[in-house]
Amino acid sequence: MDPAHIRNFCIIAHIDHGKTTLSDRILELTGALQAREMTEQVLDGMDLERERGITIKAHAVALDYTARDGQKYRLNLIDTPGHVDFAYEVSRSLSACEGALLVVDASQGVEAQTLANSYMAVDHHLTVLPVINKIDLPSAEPEKIAEQIENIIGISAEHALPCSAKAGTGVPEILESIVRHVPPPQGDPKAPAKALVFDSWFDAYRGVVILVRVIDGSLRRGMKIALMATGRIYQAEELALLTPKIVPVESLSVGEVGCIIANIRSSTEVKIGDTVTDAKQPAREAFPGFQEMLPMVFAGLFPIGETSYDQLRDALDKLRLNDSSFTVEPESSEALGFGYRCGFLGLLHMEIVQARLERHFGLELITTAPSVRYRVTTTDGAVVEISNPARLPPPQNIARWDEPVITALILTPPDYVGGVLALCQEKRGIKKELKYVTPQRVLISYELPFNEVVMDFYDRLKTLSRGYASLDYHHTGWWESDLVKMDLLVNGEPVDALSLIVHRDRAAQRGRALAQRLREVIPRQLFEVAIQAAIGGKIIARENVAAMRKNVLAKCYGGDITRKRKLLEKQKEGKKRMKKVGRVDLPQEAFLAVLKVE
Repeated sequence: MDPAHIRNFCIIAHIDHGKTTLSDRILELTGALQAREMTEQVLDGMDLERERGITIKAHAVALDYTARDGQKYRLNLIDTPGHVDFAYEVSRSLSACEGALLVVDASQGVEAQTLANSYMAVDHHLTVLPVINKIDLPSAEPEKIAEQIENIIGISAEHALPCSAKAGTGVPEILESIVRHVPPPQGDPKAPAKALVFDSWFDAYRGVVILVRVIDGSLRRGMKIALMATGRIYQAEELALLTPKIVPVESLSVGEVGCIIANIRSSTEVKIGDTVTDAKQPAREAFPGFQEMLPMVFAGLFPIGETSYDQLRDALDKLRLNDSSFTVEPESSEALGFGYRCGFLGLLHMEIVQARLERHFGLELITTAPSVRYRVTTTDGAVVEISNPARLPPPQNIARWDEPVITALILTPPDYVGGVLALCQEKRGIKKELKYVTPQRVLISYELPFNEVVMDFYDRLKTLSRGYASLDYHHTGWWESDLVKMDLLVNGEPVDALSLIVHRDRAAQRGRALAQRLREVIPRQLFEVAIQAAIGGKIIARENVAAMRKNVLAKCYGGDITRKRKLLEKQKEGKKRMKKVGRVDLPQEAFLAVLKVE
């Protein structure tokens, strides 16, 4: 197709501002699906996406649209996630586009993720078209929201498009605006083929399906293609467009977005951000691609109940075929046996992966407390990155600790500024900026240690602001900190899966709170259970779970006191013996308790 009649654009917004609903209306208007095929959230194919009402994966679709002047266009639409954990999906979607629809809720206004996504779009040199959605709500204030877009984000809202994606009003005007204002793709159709890989997934019948945006030249069915990062060569068995059904085509030219099916057997062979080129006439240099995706949160997954280690390994292998955004490495724990240490993009991503493993593969799992990656400099000068407290070198060999730091952007109404500042200070934050961007919105910027944010920061922020504050963050560097490893002992035995790395000043407070939580969730045994928090050999907190006591005197009616004493002494000896050989099985709640410590 002539590149002048192609428009590549994505939809970006904060969570729940109506991206996917707007995608549904655009699909409906362009006739991509018949009325009987339309459902809500068409592009959210995963059952978890539908249940939670969130987009987890970016979804691309090619649409044919006839403009009001009669000219036919190909619109390549990418619907992106809104949650901060999936910002990586947004970043790579932007690389494949020339324009972005920035959707803002007419009653909620500009939120932290709106700001972050719009900055990302500007950094990618995209044409940003503001769309004010949900104008049919009683609390909608489109004029105020247009002011917010100009004052907070700093882009012109003079031609902001009002619409209601749910009712479909204003959507035809959005399509016309895309055709008029989003520039057509630039590229040399005669140059050697060059295409950017911005997504891939595994199909049980076709192998790995690669989603590409053609930059230069053209790809043809049957041609030999090379992946420039790995140097591997394949034959393009099939080329297709997603409409959202797979529609085979003979070729893909400059600016087009489509799939390549080339008998690739494992998703590990394809790197997101790689460049596809002609194996016979390769391009001189690869497309810059995007930054390597780095996991931010780490946790152990261990099988329990009837689930075996082999079942967990097979399930993780299958899940990684369709979601390569989490890392996996084997790990063993004295308390929990053999399992895997997994790296995730954030806590929501961890929750989604665990839910998919339990639901789709029928596994029973224990997830250990999440931690972040630390840098440890040893006394001999070696620098190691550690995400599992069990793998730390001995304390006497550690010369320096560094912890990851994020820059957090918080948008909140003025009434809650005091509470937000107090929370950030409590989490060892350093204030960078506080400004009233509008009378109803305050932008607060803080540098925070990431391990303080992982636990309960987001929940507490939402609670103290009654749900009005929004958060966006990105990793910005490392701080030297005074950190220590804190062990949890149950009956004198360390439970390595509950070990934590904490700031020395917070260790005693954290240890007491955690021991109290564990006392509530560990079931009572026939013997007393001691729960202790320790740093090295020093106990900093202790709680006891009282023993269950059988009434051995129930059948003694009157009689000599010595008989009763004899029974009580016998019970006491039994409890002593049991304490030596008895084991305490820790429930899943014990590991979740680490998350819920106030």
